[in-house]
Amino acid sequence: MRHGNVTPALARGLLQLKDRIDAAAIPASRLDETINVATWNIREFGRRRRSAAAIHYLAEILAQFDLISIVELRENLADLGRVLEVLGPEWRAVYSGVVADDGGNGERLGFVFDRRALCFQGLAAVAVPPRIKIGDEYLIQDRFWWRLPYLASFRAGGFDFLILAAHIRWGRGDSDRLAEIELLADWIEAFRKSEQATTKDLIVVGDFNIPSRRSPLFKAITKYGLQVPKGLLADSFGSNLAKDKRYDQILQYPSPAYPDSFADRGGVLDFHLDDAHIAGLFPAEEFPALTREKYTYQLSDHLPLWIQVRTDDARARLQAIAQR
Repeated sequence: MRHGNVTPALARGLLQLKDRIDAAAIPASRLDETINVATWNIREFGRRRRSAAAIHYLAEILAQFDLISIVELRENLADLGRVLEVLGPEWRAVYSGVVADDGGNGERLGFVFDRRALCFQGLAAVAVPPRIKIGDEYLIQDRFWWRLPYLASFRAGGFDFLILAAHIRWGRGDSDRLAEIELLADWIEAFRKSEQATTKDLIVVGDFNIPSRRSPLFKAITKYGLQVPKGLLADSFGSNLAKDKRYDQILQYPSPAYPDSFADRGGVLDFHLDDAHIAGLFPAEEFPALTREKYTYQLSDHLPLWIQVRTDDARARLQAIAQR
């Protein structure tokens, strides 16, 4: 981490943030044994330049994990570059292109990762809905996503996995979201059964705008067997600042060969606590008239959701060989 020669005020803010991170009790990952995977909707990240303090806070939060899906990454990547500079030379990012129309909202999806813990395996692609041949043309029909889901392949130790990130539209209500989520579930099911799926271990993350596991939207995304990792089964916390909605999700298809890959640890990193603690990170003398709304454009209106993944599958591989 390269915080460097920060101001005394920023140093005090970073110390307060570290206290909040410690309170989240995120277990340390262990090389070739576990990784910590997170998804975080960083509000309109890149649309407007963030303060130096916000860049350092974002980097400090991201550094708690080994692989992070970033939702609402915008066309301008300058602030992402500033964050990566603070994180240090071992950190990298891969990201999708932008859908330029208003439905795409100028957004990308990206993955930020620590090369000391895992490596990018080469596959990076957007999801494209099935096409139908009409005359001499292959055309996409009725259903589509406003923002294209993004898929990438990684390896940690001997453990290969695919991770897909999505940002489902808010729309006018559940019915708008339902169509996109059902299309995504159908696409994932077809993909994981195809030869494109280089491994059967699949993680699905992002902002699905699903309020809870009791919602029909949740039933739609899990209709083919996607599971919530054990560490996230509790409904006692949310990923919004009010901590009462689980709009963000981490779901999994564990490989039959290694069903214990997803450990029973997970949760949210609550950097916010409540509105009274905003000044601890952004003191009024440096950030006058910083409303809660403006604060969400410095950090975010979402909290990072995380899960620990076991990557040491040597025992499972040996057991499979022994049983042949």
